[in-house]
Amino acid sequence: MARSCHVNKAQVHELLLQALETERGGIKIYTTAIKAAVNKDLKEEWGEYLDETRTHEQVLTRVFEQLGMDIEQASPGRAVVAHQGASLVKVIEMAMRHDTPEAAELVAAECVVLAETKDHQNWELIGKIAEQGGELGKVLEPAYQAVEKDEDHHLYHTMGWCRELWIQSLGMPAVLPPPEEVKQVETAIGASRAEQARDQMLGRKH
Repeated sequence: MARSCHVNKAQVHELLLQALETERGGIKIYTTAIKAAVNKDLKEEWGEYLDETRTHEQVLTRVFEQLGMDIEQASPGRAVVAHQGASLVKVIEMAMRHDTPEAAELVAAECVVLAETKDHQNWELIGKIAEQGGELGKVLEPAYQAVEKDEDHHLYHTMGWCRELWIQSLGMPAVLPPPEEVKQVETAIGASRAEQARDQMLGRKH
């Protein structure tokens, strides 16, 4: 149900510019992270996320067309997002050059979590705008519905991978693929429950 309030359209446009740049950066980050992945399941998972991120970029491009926005419009915030994305790519490449494959994989997972945290927030905010209804809502609601579940999946599952890879690197028993993957987590509550279930899952493995 739409709520009556006036959104700041200039800031909505800024959010959309940042969101598009985040997706573009995400494509580059996943492309690099896949090269760093050692675990076969993780490499496959990130390959799926890369394809979905390309789709998300297309969804946002259509939003820009519907709103009459220029997909190449510059803004200070967009420039910051582009710099962040490029920096994360460089971090993964640095780890691949100077550290072990397992360490580089872990760095890549951390970089994906950082990127997906911003990406997830972008879409959460787009959903809040869509709730307000009006012309913006008509355009943003279908885009939000098409993407939000993927974003939950990307963030919570990679957080699980990152945790378990770290645990493995510390010499402790890890659950790989992580509980979030096994239980197909798509919410913060689900991610918390999956993490709590890892001891039980370890018990089944040993």
